[in-house]
Amino acid sequence: MTLYEFSADPARIDIDRTHRWIAEESYWGRGRARERHAAAIANSRAYGVYDTESGDQVGYARIITDGVTFAWLCDVFVDPDRRGEGIGKLLMSGITAELEPLNLRRVMLITADAHGLYASYGFEPLEDPTQFMTLT
Repeated sequence: MTLYEFSADPARIDIDRTHRWIAEESYWGRGRARERHAAAIANSRAYGVYDTESGDQVGYARIITDGVTFAWLCDVFVDPDRRGEGIGKLLMSGITAELEPLNLRRVMLITADAHGLYASYGFEPLEDPTQFMTLT
């Protein structure tokens, strides 16, 4: 049985691997340039889950936040070969524990999948999604 560990240390993020996941395998970040990916990590709180034996990164997510009132969870990705092994749960448990002391008013995300996972950590649909707007 493989053991995994959560880390909030941005120095451990495998930028090449996470870039490949986001730019080539995600539905939301296809084509993202490596430089933009590295800048996003540098300007966010980056998290990883790692195989304790090999040290390989097997999960990734980042939080964009002011650290006081609001946070945005994004770029959540689990290595496709490791899905179903609890990595998403470990990632979300670690992230929510990291954010809890901040006492943020709201943490948001947009996702097309894994709604059950996020719901188990307290995420729920917007009460009035018509208030939500975007500038693209």
